[in-house]
Amino acid sequence: MRHCGRRLPAIFFNPLQPLIALLLHRDMTKPVIRTAQVKDLASIQSIYAIEVREYTATFEITPPDVEEMTIRWRHIADTGLPYLVAELDGEIVGYAYACSYRSRSAYSHTVEDSVYVARDKHRQGLGRALLTELIHRCQDLGKRQMIAIIGDSSHNASIRLHEKAGFRSVGTLEQVGWKLDRWIDSVIMQRSLVSGPDD
Repeated sequence: MRHCGRRLPAIFFNPLQPLIALLLHRDMTKPVIRTAQVKDLASIQSIYAIEVREYTATFEITPPDVEEMTIRWRHIADTGLPYLVAELDGEIVGYAYACSYRSRSAYSHTVEDSVYVARDKHRQGLGRALLTELIHRCQDLGKRQMIAIIGDSSHNASIRLHEKAGFRSVGTLEQVGWKLDRWIDSVIMQRSLVSGPDD
């Protein structure tokens, strides 16, 4: 290439450059896992509403509004259990919380986990980051067992997520829910939060 009689260096465009830049940006950007705040609840509600309307991870049929999600969040916060969000580039892209497994006193050392990630942010390690931090915080609280009730036995991503976090399957309740015009199962998984049975 010449300009005003001088040779200029040729510029070559790599068609993969935008993709490479995107992947490098994603690798360099790590989510912030932190305690949920009131300001996060609209984003949390939006993530959950899609799961309620279109998928079987939850057995709810009608999406709760922000007011109802606030009531639920406050109840968990008041019990001292962790309610976490994943924040990526200033956006809430997932959340997780632990709640009491059952209300009767003898269950007080056992919790149940829930993990939800925005649909367009799947397969980026957000669920694992949320669940790992949730486990650590429940251990710090002295909890002994964590239970996962996974809606739909074909929800392989959630099952694998929990397996990688040390959960094992302890049973399946078959065809206990009717949603999206089909019967669905509940998969029950469990993970110890202590090192030994007598700890």
